[in-house]
Amino acid sequence: MSQPVAGDPPRLALPAGPHAMPVPAVLAALGVPDAEGLRDDEVAARRALFGPNAIAARRAASALRLLLHQFAGPVVYLLGAAAGLAFWFGELEEGSAILAVLAINAAIGFATELKAARSIEALRALGGHAARVRREGHVRLVSAEELVPGDIVLLDAGDAVPADLRLVEAAQMAADESTLTGESVPVEKHTRPVPRETRLGDRASMLFKGTSVTRGSGAGVVVATGLATELGRVTQLSLEADAGSSPLERKLARLSAQLVWATLALAVAIAVVGLARGQELLLTLESAIALAVAAIPEGLPIVATLALARGMWRMARQNALIERLSAVETLGATTVILTDKTGTLTENRMTVRRLATPSGEIEVATGAHGSAGHAEAAARLAGDRQASLLLRVAVLCNDASLDHAGHHASGDPMEIALLRAGHHAGLKRRDLLAERPLVRKHAFDAATRMMATVHESGDGFLVAVKGAPEAVLAVTTRVIADHGDVALDEHARGEWLAHAGRLGIHGLRVLACAMKLQTGPDGAPYEGLVLVGLIGMEDPARADVPQAIRDCHRAGIRVVMVTGDHAVTARAIARAVGLAGETGEVVEGKAIAGLLANPAALRDVSIFARVSPAEKLALVRACQAAGEVVAMTGDGVNDAPALRQADIGVAMGLRGTDVAREAAAMVLLDDAFPTIVKAIRQGRVIFGNIRRFVAYLLSCNLSEVMVVGAAVLTGLPLPLLPLQILYLNLVTDVFPAFALAMGEGEAGILSRPPRDPREPLVGRAQWLAIVAQGAALTAATFAALAVARWLALDPRQSVTVTFLTLAFGQLWHAFDMHDFRAGFLANEATRNAWLWAASALCTVLLAVPPYLPPAAQLLDLAPLSGPMWATVLACSLAPLVVTQVVMETARRRPRARASPAE
Repeated sequence: MSQPVAGDPPRLALPAGPHAMPVPAVLAALGVPDAEGLRDDEVAARRALFGPNAIAARRAASALRLLLHQFAGPVVYLLGAAAGLAFWFGELEEGSAILAVLAINAAIGFATELKAARSIEALRALGGHAARVRREGHVRLVSAEELVPGDIVLLDAGDAVPADLRLVEAAQMAADESTLTGESVPVEKHTRPVPRETRLGDRASMLFKGTSVTRGSGAGVVVATGLATELGRVTQLSLEADAGSSPLERKLARLSAQLVWATLALAVAIAVVGLARGQELLLTLESAIALAVAAIPEGLPIVATLALARGMWRMARQNALIERLSAVETLGATTVILTDKTGTLTENRMTVRRLATPSGEIEVATGAHGSAGHAEAAARLAGDRQASLLLRVAVLCNDASLDHAGHHASGDPMEIALLRAGHHAGLKRRDLLAERPLVRKHAFDAATRMMATVHESGDGFLVAVKGAPEAVLAVTTRVIADHGDVALDEHARGEWLAHAGRLGIHGLRVLACAMKLQTGPDGAPYEGLVLVGLIGMEDPARADVPQAIRDCHRAGIRVVMVTGDHAVTARAIARAVGLAGETGEVVEGKAIAGLLANPAALRDVSIFARVSPAEKLALVRACQAAGEVVAMTGDGVNDAPALRQADIGVAMGLRGTDVAREAAAMVLLDDAFPTIVKAIRQGRVIFGNIRRFVAYLLSCNLSEVMVVGAAVLTGLPLPLLPLQILYLNLVTDVFPAFALAMGEGEAGILSRPPRDPREPLVGRAQWLAIVAQGAALTAATFAALAVARWLALDPRQSVTVTFLTLAFGQLWHAFDMHDFRAGFLANEATRNAWLWAASALCTVLLAVPPYLPPAAQLLDLAPLSGPMWATVLACSLAPLVVTQVVMETARRRPRARASPAE
């Protein structure tokens, strides 16, 4: 009888290590009767104790929270303070303009960041099925969420497993656990205990929530529900995994903080100097506001967002769907790719590779029907009677189905592979069954590790058998020969076992096939068999992966396989794709803990096998702690925590689970590993473009700061007014900067090693160029002011000349943003059609306002005369000419270094 749970539910505890306990001990620990199942009152008490069989979801960030997040940050606070001061002193136009800038930035950021965190919801969906349970001696259909520990669940082929179960009954049962463990073929299940230390993928006495039964039937007692299941532990790992901020986000945040502190320091200095000179408080504060507006590149967040979005659109056209904008740039900084095996490096489809018969061994081509590979394979098999007989037996002894065209299949992946191999050789199961009708089937039994089918064959019956090599060879007494068959002695049997072992060493899954003829259908199927041969199968490497991995190595990116599959299989695939040599070291998951404290040791390993979700997550964290920018690829539930933790999680779109896709920052729509290489190239191009337009914006804004600061320090009237500066920063700076972000990049960008992840967005070389270029623009502006005074222009006309000189000088300055090794007329800037279009647009936006009364009044501009225009053009072009002369001089120098703009 069961334990009285209802009276004292806290006394019931889930058994530890149920996979290692005999069935009676598990049932006793859970207080479950052998046959009847739980009573309804026991179910209610246990549900109160353990809760529903559901995976809790993390609450998604609300739209309001995301909106408020857009107004957080030092730059926003500084501009907000400037707007407040403007309103306080009655400068409504200036205050409103600053607030408009903040509103535009917030709207763009809100639109791009608004998305739900769907990873945990997808995990919940995996368990949302109905289940057949035995309660009070009756079989009932209940919601999977209503299951409690101790329930007896009944399962057949095709059923989803609704909770973690300890099997109490199993008949020829196998389960697909690829999404949880990475195992590429179904796992045979039985009721016998396994050692307590057995790893998750080898616990044959258990079924796990979120997996599915592929063959056979059975029953299991629920030993864990909800977050206590293995799937629930993956959920908890996903909750604990912190996606964090991207390298670009951290660099922009650091740059913004630096700008804010520099601006505050300058503003205080200007205010102190102004007050010391006896200037009015209002004029001093107006100068400080102008300085604050000039120092902050208001267009930077807009251009950065649009540049990343443009990169996202480009990648989408190359089958890479970006979920987070910052992931575009992060790819360019990637230093190591931790990649799953099944479905990522391989096709996730079992394929027959070798046929071994007494006449020799044949490597099977797997080309599409009608292809040269298919025709050659069919011709070779047609000329090899023994190989053809081997495939004939494998196709007959089969439970899977394949349509007549060979496209759509269902059943066990290994049996489907046998049908496909037969189809390629012209042996269709439907045709074979028409010749030899099926009269009896002996289903695969985990105890015998064999399967047999009996067919009519002339006046007798043909028995076709397949199974594990050691099991089949143990019951064979003869082996086929060129003419009939010959005896199989112990020496020959040992040679066949050794042959099977050699195939296994190369990562192949090996089956043996045998047959016999008998007079009736009822004879013992596994006695007196004739060995036909061995079949080696594998989940083959994708054909395009080796070149992609070579491209990664050429780009200085390390590729590491991290899989839940067996070490032998992992090593074979690694060799096929170029990840390891003949003696490539494989570290199994249980040994990972000892390596985590030694980052140098981790760098020497390219293959990790039998790795659990927690160990994958630990590997990602260890690499990140060592300073790596980590890209993690995967397609299964077991990959989700590591995908979320990685700097850039990459999921497979075709074969990937919903959990993996929702946890990742990028989804490969074609499941092609080479698409990652294309995305990495695009990421490097994006970073180079961002560095260019950031340098451009900062040099432009620095010139504005220098102009305002020099005017205050020398007692001159302000050559630029706050609203004019805002107009420059928001309108005329944004379009050239965005055009610079549209650059296509250089042809050899993937031949360079990854940049140091600690390298700032704007380094020492870039700052030197920014200061020099800002000083040149400042000098040109004051030169224009001097000419304006010489022309005896009034204050408004003088401000108009200086404003347009600086504006056009900044516009021409965009053509300085190219590699100095390229010439003036043929470089990235002059080939950029977007930059020419932006220049034309900005020319209109600058030239028209002085002649439109409302705009002229708002910006305090005056119409220009001929001498005024001549001054503007001459002074604004001077910095461009000087910069190009300097770059040409540097280009002609030997051993020239890279451009600071790069």
